[in-house]
Amino acid sequence: MPRLLLLQFFGSAMLTAAMLCGVNPASSAQVVSPADRNVLIQQNQLQMLENRLRRQQYQQQQQQYRAQDRQIPIPQRQEVPQMRPTCQLLPSGSGGFVSTCR
Repeated sequence: MPRLLLLQFFGSAMLTAAMLCGVNPASSAQVVSPADRNVLIQQNQLQMLENRLRRQQYQQQQQQYRAQDRQIPIPQRQEVPQMRPTCQLLPSGSGGFVSTCR
């Protein structure tokens, strides 16, 4: 990877120098030695392979996320036991009722 960055740096430096000197970059790009051409081709191929690898990794990560989302169960409503009232109404001697709770 550092080699790739170094090549990109020198390539951009050469283009900048050519533009500062007033040389048309298109005409200077035509004069490329076979060794430089091979380096550029290899650099482009490496970039394409890196892009393809990143896309595949991204797609795999998304598939894993989708699989995890499918595995998370939907929480069921929990059954909570309800207490029955233990209070009773008992008749009292004066004609009313008295509530007794235990």
